[in-house]
Amino acid sequence: MRWETEITKLLHIQYPIVQGGLAYLAYADLAAAVSNAGGLGQITAMSLDCPEALRAEIQKVKTMTDKPFGVNYAIGQHGRPYEQMVQVTIDEKVPVISVTGGNPKGVLDMVKDYPIKKLVLTAARRQAEKAAELGADAVMVVGQEGGGHLGRGDTGTFVLTPQVADSVPIPVIASGGIVDGQGMMAALALGAEGIEMGTRFIATRECVDANPAYKQELVDADENATVVIKRSLGTPARALKNAWTEEILELERQYGDYESLKTHISGEANKQYIHKGEETAGFGWAGQGAGRIHTIPTVKELIDSMVEEAAAIRSKWC
Repeated sequence: MRWETEITKLLHIQYPIVQGGLAYLAYADLAAAVSNAGGLGQITAMSLDCPEALRAEIQKVKTMTDKPFGVNYAIGQHGRPYEQMVQVTIDEKVPVISVTGGNPKGVLDMVKDYPIKKLVLTAARRQAEKAAELGADAVMVVGQEGGGHLGRGDTGTFVLTPQVADSVPIPVIASGGIVDGQGMMAALALGAEGIEMGTRFIATRECVDANPAYKQELVDADENATVVIKRSLGTPARALKNAWTEEILELERQYGDYESLKTHISGEANKQYIHKGEETAGFGWAGQGAGRIHTIPTVKELIDSMVEEAAAIRSKWC
């Protein structure tokens, strides 16, 4: 059964499945596995220390797959300069980039004269329209169910996806709460041309930098196992509930300013949990879709099962 959509044609991939950027987790092993299984794998650029570290990771992916892959740029309020990192992507002729967490204009301008496909993550209709105006080739739209950083509104994927699909002239990739073939078919029915998954790819064998305790927490999670932190800063983000996120919420209730929160919400605190499994000293991002994660398969097993499930649904519709 063929799965040709505007996204598979744009990105030259077999299935309309994109792996999220996954700060401190999305490196060569995972990216290559997703691409080899028919999706689009991605490297997280801004989690790496320097341009040469990114170059090494890109070159490693090239030894592991001959399929298209991407590099994600998470540019945020407290991020560091990205220009040298983007130049590495250009020099290495990476076929796809994605931009999340900030104004994408600078990155899009840098690559506009190169044959690089440009994806932009958005969390609102107006953001998606602006991304299209700035030259994005496709937009990824994340509903409030998603893991990690979300939009300031509370619009869910089920409403946001068709709203954006009706508003922009470029393909839409749905994100947030999608972990299986059912979610993929729902997204396509809503007008998306593909899906992005982050949380689901953490609970795979090839996500080698994720601590086993983190993966097991995702397997054990139900639909109520996550919480939104950082609302007081205007940058809401969804993480697994634990003692550390409870401390974050209490600090938000008491103070609500960045200075009071910065140690608790830092990248180092994130790594304490996702790399070391220390849930009393850090936190891990996760979407509500964790409630539907029950196994830790290989990436190929995951994508094959998703496609099989989606095909069974599609056969019922025909």
